[in-house]
Amino acid sequence: MKPYVICLMETSLDGRLHPSRFTSSPQGGRADWGRLYEQIHATLNADAWLVGRVTMAEMAKGVPHPPAEAGAVARPLHVAAQAKSYAIALDPAGKVHFRGAEVGGDHAIALLGRDVPDSHLAELAADGVSYIVAEGDEIDLAATLDILVRAFGIRRLALEGGARANGAFFAAGLVDEFSVLIAPALDARPGSEAIVDAGPDGLAGKVSLSLLAAETLDHGVVHLRYAVTPV
Repeated sequence: MKPYVICLMETSLDGRLHPSRFTSSPQGGRADWGRLYEQIHATLNADAWLVGRVTMAEMAKGVPHPPAEAGAVARPLHVAAQAKSYAIALDPAGKVHFRGAEVGGDHAIALLGRDVPDSHLAELAADGVSYIVAEGDEIDLAATLDILVRAFGIRRLALEGGARANGAFFAAGLVDEFSVLIAPALDARPGSEAIVDAGPDGLAGKVSLSLLAAETLDHGVVHLRYAVTPV
């Protein structure tokens, strides 16, 4: 069992990830494009949104604060709360720290690697954060999505980066739809991160995309939606 997964990203015409590096446009700027992104996000009616470690660390703004006496911790699953909406971090090494149970008003869930220490789990539990710990060498994304459905009732999930988190879900054949906002801008810096990074093997022969809709929005932005099918 899995939720319906929509990868939602904003990008430049050359497919890059970081709006702070985009060229300017007389039709609008980063603030305008960001508002459009939030408007599209709201239309997804997702129960949860998921981002990678770097993105969540920037949003959670926490610092390490393990309890002085950790005590026993639950593995592989700790459900701290049921909520209407969830903020999920893909954090294999357990490097994201939170300042409470919520991020942006949504209950936080951490997806962790097997070797994350008990002290970090105790910190999350003390903060009221839910977590799922992998039982194998790698995080099994399909199994994790099944837990998100069964334990938290998540039926629609917005996958929103970073590039490697997106790439991992695409490579595993778990993305149902790709929704992309293309700004009238370029990055063009050598080595600048793309919106999807599936590693050296890429995604050729793993997924196919079919256009669902194309729409011109305000401020020169084009919104493209694709159905994604595992090959």
